[in-house]
Amino acid sequence: MPINYARSLTGHRRTVSANRHLGFTLAFVAGATNAGGFLAVKQYTSHMTGIVSAMADNLALGGYDLVLDAAGAIVSFVLGAACTAVMVNYVRRQRLYSEYALPLLLEAVLLLLFGVLGARLQSVQGLFIPITVMLLCFIMGLQNAVITKLSHAEIRTTHMTGIVTDIGIELGKLAYWNADRNLPMVMANRERLRVLGGLLCCFFAGGVTGAVGFSRMGFISTVPLAALLCLLAIVPTVDDVVRVVVRIRKKRGPARG
Repeated sequence: MPINYARSLTGHRRTVSANRHLGFTLAFVAGATNAGGFLAVKQYTSHMTGIVSAMADNLALGGYDLVLDAAGAIVSFVLGAACTAVMVNYVRRQRLYSEYALPLLLEAVLLLLFGVLGARLQSVQGLFIPITVMLLCFIMGLQNAVITKLSHAEIRTTHMTGIVTDIGIELGKLAYWNADRNLPMVMANRERLRVLGGLLCCFFAGGVTGAVGFSRMGFISTVPLAALLCLLAIVPTVDDVVRVVVRIRKKRGPARG
């Protein structure tokens, strides 16, 4: 990946094109993580709708242990999003430019940790599934907050409900027959439709990749995903490390002979 292109994807200066390219990549990662996680714990962790519904059902049916599991997943997702907000705002206050890269680097570390330790954790009876679900929910909250902040809430990558809804709206506009030319024309946003379709396809492709990878390689299949995130995030992070070193040297002043 060219350095300038990697810098544009997760760097401080944003463009519409960079937001979309990063969104497609993160949708692929989310789909792969979600599908692989399902094979590991038999539960999807990229969206909260099903988890909240299951929590309500289990509360009504008296499954209080499952209610606590769902509550842990929700709290973990929220904490992941909050972690992104803290990191982004702290980096901005320090006048650095890796505010979007650092959360993705943390996501890569957590995915790598899950891939390396997952097989060992699986032998821990009673703790593997809750810990894994909470970790994956934290990762999804972390990632979703990154793309939400940098795109000003125009792009989502970890859940497809809103995207599929928006695709339906645009298709409805596209199919609408403007019979009365005296009224404002109903026009579909074809560019937005292409972006939404791209996000959906990338999530689906990631899901297939994650399911095939986990079924054949197990937990280690998350390592390539972690490597991809590192590739996305490393250039702005290194840029900021260099900036910090330069600042420290300037504060110390010229070396005395």
